[in-house]
Amino acid sequence: MRTKEFAEYICDWLSTYLNNSKSQGFVIGVSGGIDSAVTSTLAAKTGVPVLCLEMPIHQQKEQVSRANEHIKWLKSNYDNVRSACVDLSSIYDQFVDTVTEDSSEENHMISLVNSRARLRMTTLYYYAQLHSYLVVGTGNKVEDFGIGFYTKYGDGGVDISPIADLLKSEVFALGKSLGVIEDILTAAPTDGLWSDNRSDEDQIGATYAELEWAMSYNGSHYELNDRQQKVVEIYNRLNAANTHKMIPIPVCEIPNELKL
Repeated sequence: MRTKEFAEYICDWLSTYLNNSKSQGFVIGVSGGIDSAVTSTLAAKTGVPVLCLEMPIHQQKEQVSRANEHIKWLKSNYDNVRSACVDLSSIYDQFVDTVTEDSSEENHMISLVNSRARLRMTTLYYYAQLHSYLVVGTGNKVEDFGIGFYTKYGDGGVDISPIADLLKSEVFALGKSLGVIEDILTAAPTDGLWSDNRSDEDQIGATYAELEWAMSYNGSHYELNDRQQKVVEIYNRLNAANTHKMIPIPVCEIPNELKL
């Protein structure tokens, strides 16, 4: 992987899109994970104003620590970066106390988890509107176009997605090349939405390396061992269940003859 050329290409793409949009900079949610670390670093390298937001909601200490260390590293290397911490824990708690549970416990918990991501999206767009910035997405190709592992109108609610054509392994390689701190490079990927600190692998049931393989596999099911068959089943199930996130919103198109 030609990481230097990748980085330069994405930075040029970001700069071009920003100029064409007439916006003034970028705002990015920094979680302490590899995707937001790489994305915020690429944005910083453009030289335009970048606002990094940390938005904890009862976050695990190690996640907060990694996010803080990354932001500190960014600000020490790029003068165009500034940051803010917006603790959304009390707002989330009030939301939880306000809504009613009329579903199964599992659906209730998933709904609340996704609400965390949507509160963060709302916060990002508040600051984007305030400063005429663009909200930069941090999703990678496996999440955004493989298994749909993101919250619709949550972390999926963005203006641009600079790393959405990169596999997770490519994001890690790019992060290493960019000098992202070691704690982030070695941390288990997590969406940071669960209080028990479960990893992405815990939720999905497969590693990103396995999912990348499944995305490109076109052979016969009979050629696979038991684990490979399981991974393909996981990938196909999640891809089918989350296709609605990955396609444009359906529009009911009225036939012309009915408009006459």
